[in-house]
Amino acid sequence: DPTLPGNVEGHIPVLLHETISSLEIVPDDIVVDGTLGGAGHARALTDLLDTDGVFIGLDLDADAIGRARGALAGARPTVHLVQANFRNVASELGMLGVSHVTKAVFDLGWSQFQLTAGRGFSFLRDEPLSMMYSKEPGALTASVIVNSWAEESIADVIYGWGEERFARRIARAIVATREKRPITTSIELAEIVRAAVPGIARRGRIHPATKTFQALRIATNDELGAITAGLKGTWSRLAPGGRIAVITFHSIEDRLVKRQFVEWQEQGLATRLTKKPVTPSLEELSDNPRSRSAKLRVIQKNIT
Repeated sequence: DPTLPGNVEGHIPVLLHETISSLEIVPDDIVVDGTLGGAGHARALTDLLDTDGVFIGLDLDADAIGRARGALAGARPTVHLVQANFRNVASELGMLGVSHVTKAVFDLGWSQFQLTAGRGFSFLRDEPLSMMYSKEPGALTASVIVNSWAEESIADVIYGWGEERFARRIARAIVATREKRPITTSIELAEIVRAAVPGIARRGRIHPATKTFQALRIATNDELGAITAGLKGTWSRLAPGGRIAVITFHSIEDRLVKRQFVEWQEQGLATRLTKKPVTPSLEELSDNPRSRSAKLRVIQKNIT
């Protein structure tokens, strides 16, 4: 339902109500949203803050900052929108003069806007093979990986970060193709993957290139390193009693977040509020099928 609180220009934030409820937002909270994306969570969060509250939103994508600026126009709390990778959240908060935060949210999915950003995230459109969240010149792109990395390295990326069982076949096909011509577009790569996997994999529920594209996106943007740095940076600024909510969309991310939360709890620093992750309701799955793989984990920093 595009009229639900938090929905922005048709973007439907996943697990919105569960996230907001688990954070227990109060009007004077200092909230950081490390992944503005479509600004759905941001708008719902700022609606619960008053003039004593502060909202800090980060995103590496300049377009996301622009969307959030429009979505949060007229918001009651003080709003800071920062174009930065959430891995640098602690230093960005320092530059803003924000000594601590009380609540934090990270939605590690990618929005419909990114799918249509023309950067090769989707194998349904013929786009340049970039997969970068930012537009910085000279940064690593998916095109660089598939056209210049060693076959073994490509296979390791696809297997390790995509959990793709046919990684070596796919890597071999990529190298064989690039010896004839550079691989430059998303559809071209998707077709290489489709041709490389056995017939049974082509007839599955998901597109055979899904895991390969996931792996290349993670590698291009160092997503796993960013998650670890972002969580630790936020933790260093989180006030006692403060909470962090993280929404993941694949098992690699979820395991990473779970391990970090378990570590903090075992050190006596925190309490995990979700021993098992919260998943979408049947109603949400019906309204928004892309939410099917979402998992929410929440942790609270101990007061003593």
